[in-house]
Amino acid sequence: MKLRKELQLFDVFVISTSAMISSGFFLLPGLAASEAGAGVILAYVIAGLLILPAMLSKAELATAMPKAGGTYYYLDRTLGPLVGTIGGLSTWLTLNLKSAFALIGMGAYLGLVFDVPILGTTIFLTVIFCAFNIVGVRQSSTLLRIFVVTLLTILLIFALSGAVELAARPSGLLPLSELSPLLPNGVDGLLATVGLVFVSYIGLTKVASVAEEIHNPERNIPLGMTLSLATVTAIYVVGVYLMVAVLGVDTLSRSLTPVADTATAFTNSLPPTVGRWLMVIAAIVAFASMANAGILAASRYPLAMGRDGLFPKTFAHVGRFGTPVHGILLTCLLMIVFLVTLDVAQVAKLASALQLLLFGLINVSVIVMRESRIESYDPGFRAPGYPWIQFIGLVVAFVLVAEMGWLTVLFTVGVTAVCFAWYNYYARDRIARDGAIFHVFERLGRRRFAGLERELRDIMKEKGARVGDPFDEVVARAYVMDVAEARDLEQIVHDGAERLAQRLPVTAVALIEAFHTSAGAAMPVAHGAALLHTRLAGLDGSEIVLIRARQGIEIEDSVATAIFMLVSGETNPGRHLRILAQLAGRVEFDGFAEQWMKSSDEQELKEVLLRDDRFLSLILRSETPSDVLIGMALRELQMPEGSLIALIRRRGSSIIPRGATVLRDGDRLTIIGEPQGLQTLAERYGVAWP
Repeated sequence: MKLRKELQLFDVFVISTSAMISSGFFLLPGLAASEAGAGVILAYVIAGLLILPAMLSKAELATAMPKAGGTYYYLDRTLGPLVGTIGGLSTWLTLNLKSAFALIGMGAYLGLVFDVPILGTTIFLTVIFCAFNIVGVRQSSTLLRIFVVTLLTILLIFALSGAVELAARPSGLLPLSELSPLLPNGVDGLLATVGLVFVSYIGLTKVASVAEEIHNPERNIPLGMTLSLATVTAIYVVGVYLMVAVLGVDTLSRSLTPVADTATAFTNSLPPTVGRWLMVIAAIVAFASMANAGILAASRYPLAMGRDGLFPKTFAHVGRFGTPVHGILLTCLLMIVFLVTLDVAQVAKLASALQLLLFGLINVSVIVMRESRIESYDPGFRAPGYPWIQFIGLVVAFVLVAEMGWLTVLFTVGVTAVCFAWYNYYARDRIARDGAIFHVFERLGRRRFAGLERELRDIMKEKGARVGDPFDEVVARAYVMDVAEARDLEQIVHDGAERLAQRLPVTAVALIEAFHTSAGAAMPVAHGAALLHTRLAGLDGSEIVLIRARQGIEIEDSVATAIFMLVSGETNPGRHLRILAQLAGRVEFDGFAEQWMKSSDEQELKEVLLRDDRFLSLILRSETPSDVLIGMALRELQMPEGSLIALIRRRGSSIIPRGATVLRDGDRLTIIGEPQGLQTLAERYGVAWP
């Protein structure tokens, strides 16, 4: 069972934002100021910049492979299942520890309000968040929306109050006297602080683990992550500046509740009690949102590894609410174990160092995928500055881990050893898969793993058409051959090539040869359909012939009633493969064969291939809302942006729509476009859609 694509752009924003604003803002500034002095402000700026390579690389991988599991899935498919196991288990462990740490912070702040034990409170909260995640990602995401909107509102009040406070002081908005000492421990102290506060940003890429549930991931993932990073960086820099300016470095460096202490110190804006209470509420909301987002993301790792055989298959199960129930339960159970047995704050820091190394591997993954030259690797977003951005990200990861001390290095090595043992003793014999690294090896004379290409093509089919892809237009202008008599495949290919040659600058003979070369020794038939495709130099765009064989055509040991002949130029292989994926997706749709054979004319045959939410069928009738179109030329119509009349059926014949074509009573129009525009037309002319 597949996960539902329910998350929109704002959901991506809130998941990333909620995963970043917690301990990094409400706890770490005081600890960081003890190392870097007033330079803590600069440390947050540098850390925000250094996360960019990992963000860009992960956005590229997520738009190419929007699958549950995030880091695990990308490392597994690029560097192989051994590295994937290390990445998956390590990231899952990191998310568990950070979520548990957030719940401890939440429990501590709740303890300021209610007389409750911290441990019992955190266990209770874990159970509550577990239930929310089991009920559904939409409900969990709605909870995150409430958390983030509330948090950002309170922090905006904090920032405005801080500005009023500083403006009322004699030193003004830029109290230089409070920005000293700037770097008491020099550059080394600054770098160590950057490594410490870097953990405040690593939740940014957490949203990639739920990429399979994001609608239009190729737009929403990179845009949502970018908006989130810009927002959180501004909050960190402005907020930490206010803490330094209001409290001073000495006071700030001794504070474990720097935000609440800063708000309490306001004398010219908020009343101290009100300010402190607002910050307590903000901290509780921040820790709650981080914990919930952590469970949401972490639970997808057992799901992805269960699908691949690295975990028991039971974790691949998706429950009736469309969520990975077993993965959520195991994640929350492990969190409770951590809460009961470990000093989570220290381990969370160590786990963050491990996350830095995983970021380094993510940058390597992009390099491997690019250099593998797999045509079906088709990200909707490509990281700019390749490969230098990736090299910088790799170096930054290792430098920051080294700056955090030997304990973090030893912890990383230990976790890696455990993951290595798990792979060798449990997973290795259960899988038969290699990563894209073998495609790079093939260029050096070694083998490749063809299964990855098939999987990437399946992913393209699941993602659907990309905005701007010409699939609908290609189908709309396609040649249609409705063959009633019995023919063999050679005759069909010959006749189809003849029709394509009328529109393309290539001979029918050259097309036939290209189709045979591409097909190889056999052409597979699935769901009663066969697909011939090729790419030729010197062509622009794509053209297709749709063939309905009423008597069926024998191909190997199968019979095909639908044959598609697609030809494209060589300059855009990704677009060619996406058109193929769309065709395959429509053929696999339940009821395709029946609809294909029942279609009464060329227009209906084409509509069978169009997605239901991408076209609208409208029959013009007098005394109906559509009669206003009768007698109008196409160029006179006011159509929603991106919508166009692709087909017109008139008295049993199809006519080519042109600007001067005048619409008549009884015309049947096929209109293609974006869902929003088609919805507008359906409401305007009173027709059911989709």
